[in-house]
Amino acid sequence: MIQELAVSTPGIKRSEVVYQHMRDPALLKYYYKMKAVSLMSGNEIAGSSPTDLFVGRYNYPKVFIGPLLPPEFGDTSILSTPERWRYLDIEKIVEMRSKLVRGMYTANVYDVEKGKFEEQMRDLALAERPAEAEVKLDKKPFVKIAVNDDVEPFGPSVVMKDFDLYNIKSDKKLESLYGDDSATASTALKELYERGVPVSKLQRALSAGLFGTKNNRKFVPTRWSITAVDDTISKANLSEVKYNEPVDAIHVFYNSALDNRWLIFFFPGYWQYESIEVWYPHTIWNDGRDVSIYSSYEGYRGRKTYAEIGGCYYAARLAVTEKLQAMKKQAIVLILRETHEGYIMPVGVWNVREHVRQTLETKPDVLEDLSQAFDYIKSKLAIPPKEWVRNSTILRNLLMQKRLFY
Repeated sequence: MIQELAVSTPGIKRSEVVYQHMRDPALLKYYYKMKAVSLMSGNEIAGSSPTDLFVGRYNYPKVFIGPLLPPEFGDTSILSTPERWRYLDIEKIVEMRSKLVRGMYTANVYDVEKGKFEEQMRDLALAERPAEAEVKLDKKPFVKIAVNDDVEPFGPSVVMKDFDLYNIKSDKKLESLYGDDSATASTALKELYERGVPVSKLQRALSAGLFGTKNNRKFVPTRWSITAVDDTISKANLSEVKYNEPVDAIHVFYNSALDNRWLIFFFPGYWQYESIEVWYPHTIWNDGRDVSIYSSYEGYRGRKTYAEIGGCYYAARLAVTEKLQAMKKQAIVLILRETHEGYIMPVGVWNVREHVRQTLETKPDVLEDLSQAFDYIKSKLAIPPKEWVRNSTILRNLLMQKRLFY
């Protein structure tokens, strides 16, 4: 397909055509799918797993579990460390992740302590560094690049006939909480986070059933574990943040990454949090002609229902609570996100967590009043302030306060 495009475009080099058309998500997936086919020539795969695994959610509680394994040896850790992907473009991320072959074995989520494959999933999640592994195939590979907005993309899927791990060295921090079956999963996550274990590693560990009290451990579908970790840790952070004094001025942070524009406000006041997303036409969640706007909000006491915008809400909340902890402040937090056409396919909620973290590492501008905040929105975002106000609980509340008191 790529070659035909090049032939039909005289005067343009093949490499240029590949790049131009890989901005189309369907062709991007096709291109790396064809590359993935070449990985699957034999009836086994051997390489260094970046301590990654995937637990499905369909047909729960009987789901597919298995490792993610590239057909190459060495330090493959970057393949499963989204904390290191901030400055990579979408093409590079998909290129890396499409190398990972997903092994599949049907297991009951409650049988975390039974069976060879189940034990190896735990060993893989406990590993300190990439582990050598070998997967023998039971059936013909299902060659498809899997993508969605919660989980990082990965390559072909195979039903496993056998699976072996070699040269495993356990992470002592994870091992200590794995061995403590009196600690709840929430306690384990909070303690390991405070010890500096990366969020991505905690998500895999929870998914592999490493934590929880005796007889309560189970495999957790990968999509669920990602949000569970973000939610649990951000709530723990908030339990400290809410004792801090509010910021004394409006702080605003701006950043652009993967054709997403991020504008984050810290307004003086006690904790409230809102995240608003604008999706332009021809992006993941919008195939229409007009922009689509989604928002989720919580007040000081939090929220009881799952956020309308999904896992992105909790990933961003984790990042902002980390920043407020570092500042020893609390605030009314408003995140405005514009997703433009360059965001051609989903790469996972790590994109939100890491790029909100990145945005909050920039030096903020300090504003005097709400009118300056609206001017700032005009200068940085394409959507006008009135549309943000229409979709924002926080902005409407702030405007009402201004009318009441000034």
